[in-house]
This record gives sequence, structure tokens and C-alpha cells, in this order.
Amino acid sequence: MRTTSGTVASGTVTSGTLLRGLAAALLAATALTGCQNPFDDDDPARTVDSLPATPSGYGAVFLDVRECSSYGKTPREVSCGSERAAAKVTARYNGQAGNGPSCPATTDFVLHISESRPPGDTKGDENGDGVVPRGYACMRNLVAPHPGDPGGGGGPHTIVGDCLYGAGGGQVKETPCDGSGKRSPEYKVSSAVDARPECPPATRLYVQLGGGRPVGCARPV
Repeated sequence: MRTTSGTVASGTVTSGTLLRGLAAALLAATALTGCQNPFDDDDPARTVDSLPATPSGYGAVFLDVRECSSYGKTPREVSCGSERAAAKVTARYNGQAGNGPSCPATTDFVLHISESRPPGDTKGDENGDGVVPRGYACMRNLVAPHPGDPGGGGGPHTIVGDCLYGAGGGQVKETPCDGSGKRSPEYKVSSAVDARPECPPATRLYVQLGGGRPVGCARPV
């Protein structure tokens, strides 16, 4: 779930700033938006000090692209054909998420990986020295729901097609467009443009987006 700030007063739109809550997060919360998360977690910013540095041998890089993670509060790398597989890596980067490349637009959640140095074990790491560096994996659930899809009510990005509701204090938060969340949608991001003047007249909220067109134009629903 993302939070954007924006105040609508007497038909006038003020600034909208996207606040991405990715710092030290393991999983994106979907329980808060009415979706069911296959992981046993309902905190969008839960921190895990270290993920297992010894995956099950399904790849040379821990949770590399096209590899899968298991269910649970401490996901492990598992075979994508396993009944324990819950989500697949669509992109993988070293470093901190806030300083690195953005995940794909329809990412369901971001898995943050702490640096780990297991003693006496050289399997499953980046270069055979037993070290898994700090990084992050962009994850996509193997089966629905997909909170990162347009209107899904979650994921690390706000994108065209997403719906929002007023959360007080000049902020709006994302909620499923189909009304299945705890809060009904009040705004919908209808388009992405280069600058605010390009938004259509029906726009009531500006939302900061990623990508080539950084301004989202949100209208009432």
C-alpha cells in the first residue's frame, strides 16, 4: 500500500507526493486492502534482520530472476514447481531499494535481503565465498490475487488504474477499485502525464508516479 499526500479543497487540487514505504520491508501488505496475502504477514514495512543465506541450491544467486520464494515470515528460495512456492522473482538488484532501480510496475511486493555471511557454507551465494550481499527482489505472486495490478489495492507502486481514498491529514492511500477493501475508492488514477497542466479537467488529485511520465491524474469515482 502506498500513501500519497494531497488535499482537495473547494475544487482546488494541491500537491500530491508519493511516499513509498519500502525501507527495510519484507512483504507488501494486502490484508489492509482487502486482498488475501499468501504470506503470513499483514505489515507493509516488516523488517527481517537476515534472510537465509543458504538457499536450497536452485540457483547460483540467492533468489535470482525467475526463481521462487516460499510462504512464511522468513521466505526461502524453493523450486518453482514446489507446493511451497508462493512468488517468483521478476527483477533482482543489489543495494538498497531506495537507491537502486525501480521494480516493474506490476510488482506485488518487494523482498528486502539483508547481507549475510554464513560460516563454513559456500553454497547458493553470489560468487562462492559464502556471502549474500544486501539487495532486493521484485516479487510477483504465482497465483492471484495480484495487488500490484492496476486497481489491485497494493504493490510498491501507484500506477494508472489504481484507486485511492482519503486517509486524513492531507493523505490518500490505495484501496482495491472493486470495493473489496475496508475503504471504498474515492479517486482513480486515470492517466499519467509529464506535467500537471496536461491532466484532464476532471482531475482532483495529482499523484507522483515512477517511469517516464511522473504525474498521475486522479479523478473522483
